[in-house]
Amino acid sequence: MSKARFPIEQVDPPRSPKETLPTMYDLPSEDPEEAGLPDEYHLWQCELCSATFCPPTYSPDQVFVASDLNLYYDSQHTGWYKRPDWFAVVGGSRFYAGEELRLSYVIWQEEIRPIVAIELLSPSTRNEDLGLSKRKGKQPTKWEVYEQVLGIPYYVVFDGNTDELHGFELEGDRYLKMELPENKVWIPSVELGLGLWQGEYRGKKRQWLRWYDAQGNWIPTIAEKERHEKQLAQARAELAQAKAQKEQQEKELAQATAELAQARAERLAERLRQAGIDPEQV
Repeated sequence: MSKARFPIEQVDPPRSPKETLPTMYDLPSEDPEEAGLPDEYHLWQCELCSATFCPPTYSPDQVFVASDLNLYYDSQHTGWYKRPDWFAVVGGSRFYAGEELRLSYVIWQEEIRPIVAIELLSPSTRNEDLGLSKRKGKQPTKWEVYEQVLGIPYYVVFDGNTDELHGFELEGDRYLKMELPENKVWIPSVELGLGLWQGEYRGKKRQWLRWYDAQGNWIPTIAEKERHEKQLAQARAELAQAKAQKEQQEKELAQATAELAQARAERLAERLRQAGIDPEQV
């Protein structure tokens, strides 16, 4: 949607504020001091990534996922951090020191780097997310941190406006762009892949990033599992009811057949008696 110039000149009768004042398309959605802070789409997309990241190679208590959480990466500059839109760590504890919820992820305390990081493009962060911007000051860019400082094996960038997906795999100390057949990124070490799924999440139909398994099946969320189990239970109940109805119908049919056979036998016996023949002697 193109931006209009505000304020819009009033007319007589006057237009409503809805018509004359800026819309969400016209106003900034990010804090200039904190570019890339999540909007509603970012929150839901990261939520779906977390809900479907279930690597079969690790137990749930060895998997930590986070979105919009400070990631402190340099023990020589303890105040420096990056805030990935989403990242996952495997092989450590789900909780800090095995029991606490994390306030941030401090690499020199955790000693386990993320296996994958995801950035959702926004206009203000696009160049940095794709490694196109140059360092400003001493602190490295997000790309440099993921690639050269932390050495995160897989880095995925997704543009939710254009549905453009980029995948990068660490080779040595450099990211190489991955070929993405069918817009899918496969990560062998966790036996999961990340791809574009056309479907409905939280009532919104669109292209979503979500994880899939080695057979190519999309990993279901808890809500989807519950809905599937409910549908399965209902189908089983309907099948059992149909089976019971069939058995009842078969029973009634057998009874009706027996009664019909008995009636025929009685009529035949009566005709024999009328003919002077004892049915018991036939």
